[in-house]
Amino acid sequence: MTDAAPAVAKTSIHRNVAMDAYRGFVMLLMMAEVLRFSEVAKAFPDSWFWKILSYNQSHVPWAGCSLHDTIQPSFSFLVGVALPYSIASRFAQGKSFGNRLGHAMWRALILIVLGIFLRSLHQPQTYFTFEDTLTQIGLGYVFLFLLGFVMEEKWLWVALGVILFGYWLAWALYPVAGAGFDWQSVGVPSDWTHHHSGFMAHWNKNANLGNTFDQWFLNLFPRTSPFVANEGGYLTLSFIPTLGTMILGLIAGRWLRAASPNIPFRRFLIAGVAGVALGLLLHVSGVCPVVKRIWTPSWTIFSGGICFLMLAAFEWIIEATGHRKWAFPLVVIGVNSIVAYLIAHLLPDFLISTFRIHLGPDAFAFGGIALQPLFEGIAVLLVCWLLLLWMYRKKLFLRI
Repeated sequence: MTDAAPAVAKTSIHRNVAMDAYRGFVMLLMMAEVLRFSEVAKAFPDSWFWKILSYNQSHVPWAGCSLHDTIQPSFSFLVGVALPYSIASRFAQGKSFGNRLGHAMWRALILIVLGIFLRSLHQPQTYFTFEDTLTQIGLGYVFLFLLGFVMEEKWLWVALGVILFGYWLAWALYPVAGAGFDWQSVGVPSDWTHHHSGFMAHWNKNANLGNTFDQWFLNLFPRTSPFVANEGGYLTLSFIPTLGTMILGLIAGRWLRAASPNIPFRRFLIAGVAGVALGLLLHVSGVCPVVKRIWTPSWTIFSGGICFLMLAAFEWIIEATGHRKWAFPLVVIGVNSIVAYLIAHLLPDFLISTFRIHLGPDAFAFGGIALQPLFEGIAVLLVCWLLLLWMYRKKLFLRI
């Protein structure tokens, strides 16, 4: 996501529009939360149509995957895909390794600070947390940058294997919650139905290695109350397997640059199918569950496979067949992904409030109260896209 800068440079001749479109599609999924499908689905409890839309606009409670769950891995994956282009661009500009390393460190710091800033909105003080998309990418970005200078691809695969196996082993060696454990003391409701048993219990919500680390690490920072657990189960240490997702993207980016102007579809498809299959196999065999919220190693592999397949689809439709015009609305979002991310967090509430003040509280109830959240969300989404379109026309791109 944050490596969009080289792609929007004026000197870029062979621009990979598919990458911008894929990035824009991911950002659109995030921005489209304002459509509030879950609220509409509650008004139509017997409609399978709204149930499907609601499911895929929500994160699954624990194990599994919805369309919405592919947003963050796609962010991370695309950072890796863009890195070879970024390195090549700065090398062509005559930048030294030290200069490029310093830029990578600065970029990582900005992402971490920006993530904390957004998480602190509506909080009484700075809310130090490191589990969101931007901070997770920032925590791993310098390591990814250094790996980007590894010349042989096999060492990237070795690094990926060491990271995922080491992380899996650390969790597997950490003791599971014993009988009589007070789950409510770590924020797990009494009616929680997603507990794993046996060996898989090492990856249960808020009773794991990652949460124990956060109970120490996050309490080093000023807080209004001591940190006990994240309500959603998200963890700081997830940046480690998230780095694995970025490494997969780095490999994909290298394949793209090496094959240019052709597209390595065969490699993408093999990697995609193998990733999805292996991730599922690890889950069903009881080795490691596929859980996005704690970014298990099997989730890294499974979601990485999905990212390979999605990248292949966008590359085929846009670059191979030349059908680009339809993707313009996505490209407008994708080339300004940081702005789109900020918009998704900062503007919706303001726009909804503005609409209700100036148009009246029932301005979007023309289709019935049940559909009001949908039409209100469509209006918000349209305004956000028009803002990005204006920036695109004015060639205003926020780069980190």
